[in-house]
Formats: sequence, structure tokens, C-alpha cells
Amino acid sequence: MRIIGGRFKGRVLASVGKGDAGAHLRPTTDRIRESLFNVLQGGALGDPISDAHVLDLFAGTGALGLEAFSRGANHITFVDDGRKAQSLITENIRLTDSKTHTTLLRRDATRLLANTGPQATLVFLDPPYGTGLGLKALTVAQQNNWLASGALIVFEDNAPAPPLANLDRLDERRYGDTHITFLEVP
Repeated sequence: MRIIGGRFKGRVLASVGKGDAGAHLRPTTDRIRESLFNVLQGGALGDPISDAHVLDLFAGTGALGLEAFSRGANHITFVDDGRKAQSLITENIRLTDSKTHTTLLRRDATRLLANTGPQATLVFLDPPYGTGLGLKALTVAQQNNWLASGALIVFEDNAPAPPLANLDRLDERRYGDTHITFLEVP
């Protein structure tokens, strides 16, 4: 696993390998990350990365947030309650020398406390597939002041995100068994 583009392009990250089913770690492949960031930087969604405050829920290895940092995001808040994931995120922060631009919240993404800092303008949501945890985490993030008005949400799951009354659906993409839904906070 490596950073695909930006100032850390080619930097190898600590990897969980093919995944860790016990820890529910299933890293987004380099190919899917490259396609995802091509969409994000392709212009149709504006420029959601430059100077973004990123919230990376169910962060796993932290690769999505660090890819955004490599491409110009300002700050990344990683949220994951798994010990293996926390260890990988910590190592990947070290490998990208991004400690001053990151925060690691060691907690369940569905139990976020109220946010008193800057709100996220870009959210990566990559829960264990097919569990419904993504919708729960997204609801809690909205209720607890984590999402800025106009924030872009990148929701990865094994099916498209269901219609959500309080979010605008911008686009959907499918990459094999992975569905990515792009949502916006009105």
C-alpha cells in the first residue's frame, strides 16, 4: 500500500496485507483510491481537498486521510477503535511526518462526542461492509457538530448508500464489489 499522488506520491505505508477479518480491516486498494481521488480532483465536485479538514471514520490504516493530506488537505481526524488499526494509523502518520496535521481519536465512530473544533469539510466513511454502521456513524457525526455545511461525504460500502433525507446525493461509482456514494451536507 502506498500514497498514490501529491507530495508523498510513492511513499510506502504500513500495511495490514490482504486484510484482517478479526479486526475488520479491509484496506481500500491502491486502484480504488486512485480512481476515487481522480473523481475528487476531476473538477465535477469542485475542489474538496485543498485546505480541507478531513474526518476519516473507520479509518483502518489511515490511507484515505493521508492520501488527502498528500494532495493538500490541512488536517485529518482519524477515528477508529481497533487496536490494530490505531497502531497502523500511528505508524503511517510517522511515515508521512504528518503528526502536526493529524488527530487520532481512539473510539468507536458511532459514538463520537460533541465536536468543539473545526468542522469537517471532507469525510471518508469506510465502515465494515454491510453492517449499517456507516449510517449510524454519519448520523452521530451530524448530531454532534462534526460536519460543516457543504461538506462532501465519501461513503464506501458493498452497496450504494440508501437515500438520506438530510443529505444531497451527488454521484455514485462502482469498483467491483465496492460502491462509493458521494453525498453533500446542504
